[in-house]
Amino acid sequence: MGFQTQHVPSVAGAETRYLDLVERVLLDEVHGGEGRAERWMRIAALRVRHPWLTRDWRQAWPARAHTMISRARLGHLRRLVEATLREGVAGDYIETGVWRGGACILMRAVLAAYGVRDRTVVVADSFSGLPRPDTARYPADKHDTLSRFSELAVSEDEVRRNFEAYGLLDDQVFFLKGLFKDTLPSMRERRFALIRLDGDMYGSTMDALANLYDGLSPGGYAVIDDYGVLGVCRQAVHDFLDARGLTPVIEPVDDSAVWWRKD
Repeated sequence: MGFQTQHVPSVAGAETRYLDLVERVLLDEVHGGEGRAERWMRIAALRVRHPWLTRDWRQAWPARAHTMISRARLGHLRRLVEATLREGVAGDYIETGVWRGGACILMRAVLAAYGVRDRTVVVADSFSGLPRPDTARYPADKHDTLSRFSELAVSEDEVRRNFEAYGLLDDQVFFLKGLFKDTLPSMRERRFALIRLDGDMYGSTMDALANLYDGLSPGGYAVIDDYGVLGVCRQAVHDFLDARGLTPVIEPVDDSAVWWRKD
């Protein structure tokens, strides 16, 4: 399949206004975000179920927004997808670990905004929360506790409904359900323009890189969501790169996410 260079306007036309609105809705900014009373009720419920949580973690998951990533990360992702279209970087797009689907919805919205019909967004998740640590394969995950959080388990049906709410559930969206170690090997022959990894754990990050990175096109983009805040995620990135003898220039998006461009 050939991927054509796509004209991406540099001025604020209809495409830009549409994508600005999609971002605001994904972040729940259109309705003013989560109310104070609603927020404190949610935090109190989290505290009851998980009394050992730090304050930062208790506030991590918004009530209505379709993404928990920051405005900076969402906007940066949009600009990278637009860059792949402008520069004709070949391939599809994938996120590993999608939660409510917000980042994937945005990537599909970018394709819709510019009338791109020859690319697909792959939505990869267990759709049942994070797995328990597989310490036999990945000892670094020994102390990981994210599998305890029911808040991170969003069903495929719910994510599909979220896509439908934006009018973006179609044949350019492909759902890949299951644990990454089981599903991502099926993506090894696929070409990607951008891979976005948000699996949090060492094993999830390593499985994604091992199965997807060779398929990332020259000039394509890798985005790692939790590099700055989760040490095991950062360790997996560098273990993978070091094993390959790769030294990309890793740039920050914000305090959490990083990105680089494949040579």
